Amino acid sequence: MAQAYMQETGRDGTGPERTGSGARRLMDQWRDRGVWRRGIVLAVIAALLGLLMLLHTQLPNKIGNLGSLTETFLPWLGLAVPVLFVLALVRRSATALVALLLPIVTWVNLFGGLLSDKTAKGGNFTVATHNVNAENPNPAATARAVAASGADVVALEELTNTSRYEKALEGTYKYHSVQGTVGIWSKYPLELVQPVDIQLGWVRALRATVRTPQGPVAVYVAHLPSVRVKFNAGFTAGQRDRSAEALGRAIAQEPEKRVVLLGDLNGTMNDRSLAPVTSQLRSAQGAAGDGFGFSWPASFPMARIDQIMVRGMDPVSAWTLPKTPSDHLPVAARVKL
Repeated sequence: MAQAYMQETGRDGTGPERTGSGARRLMDQWRDRGVWRRGIVLAVIAALLGLLMLLHTQLPNKIGNLGSLTETFLPWLGLAVPVLFVLALVRRSATALVALLLPIVTWVNLFGGLLSDKTAKGGNFTVATHNVNAENPNPAATARAVAASGADVVALEELTNTSRYEKALEGTYKYHSVQGTVGIWSKYPLELVQPVDIQLGWVRALRATVRTPQGPVAVYVAHLPSVRVKFNAGFTAGQRDRSAEALGRAIAQEPEKRVVLLGDLNGTMNDRSLAPVTSQLRSAQGAAGDGFGFSWPASFPMARIDQIMVRGMDPVSAWTLPKTPSDHLPVAARVKL
């Protein structure tokens, strides 16, 4: 009887009292005033992370295009939050946990809307774009993969072996035009096709009017210059930025009310240097996609630099297509004209 009583009350170190003692010890550790004094360094790091995301537009671009570089990979800064959270728990720091609220709230405010599925049914005009890679070992398979999306209009960038793409797509698309290293293929008639000067000295952008059953749509296809991250120069994007300004001017002067931009812009919608373009158009992925829709690099996508943007029409859905032999993923969108 005495032994049973001792086991029930846990006086011999076992039973409910032992479990309760462990919980009480844990609670006592968090009730200790030290929880507000510990982890000050973690709290400072959390606060700086939150401020970096909150004030990213204030980062200077004069020093190695630091602002644009940060904005290109801005969503990935959120990965630091769970790491800091675990460290705060291990350190038993209430101060660090409270400080983490700033980066959490900021990240959710910036990117929370992209986490939900905004795709809808309907739409009557499907477009797709793909940087096929100049060194693509299988152009025909790449072209057929993009055509399989069912797109009414396909834009291809970084074309070199043009004839192989033309042959692969001729059965699906009656109309097409190639200007320099960019091309457009359409199921509907093309008119007023012309190169667009984006200040490069050679053609990497075009403009065409697509005569859809619902009326004309101005379609721009563009491949802005590449950017590089160099140790001694930072984020080298000057040529791309100048091309973005030129492309923005062309779109601003476009007389058609309905406009679609397809292409590899070598930058994300967050990158301030693309504002001459992004300020005029709406991202199909942001409006009607599911998730971030990262498109590059294809082996492990970390950024969406392949864009579909519209004006004068409503995006209904946006998605990435399966991997091809290119180093980019194709992207597609469906809109309502």
